[in-house]
Amino acid sequence: MTSLSPSPPWKPAAALFALALGACAPALEAAEHAERDSAGRACFFTRNVSGFSAPDDQTLYLRVGVRDIYEMQMFAPCPEMDWAQSLAIQSRGGSTICQGMDATIIAPGTLGPQRCQVRAVRRLTEAEAAALPPGRRP
Repeated sequence: MTSLSPSPPWKPAAALFALALGACAPALEAAEHAERDSAGRACFFTRNVSGFSAPDDQTLYLRVGVRDIYEMQMFAPCPEMDWAQSLAIQSRGGSTICQGMDATIIAPGTLGPQRCQVRAVRRLTEAEAAALPPGRRP
């Protein structure tokens, strides 16, 4: 399970995490972009997630590595996900996420942590990532 923090505003702990993660990025970057499953879907390692943004309670954008942004769609609304200061992502059967059923988002809630099943995962194209409003980019 990997804990996530929103990109803006950066908190000191998140900045240190991103700095430590950045030190590993050059070695992992080539493997990260080449990672694909047998169906040709782009995959990522949960350890490479460095930030998130949730524009609503069913959509989550993840910053993976230096330049990739992935979009996750939830099966059902994940209340308070769009207000959370931190989230966790849990991968099933390993540390790689290629499709929705591979991941569960754990969001804080008023009655305790909420487990939200991911329906779909896809990597945004450079144009789609650039088109995200500045406040929605992870």
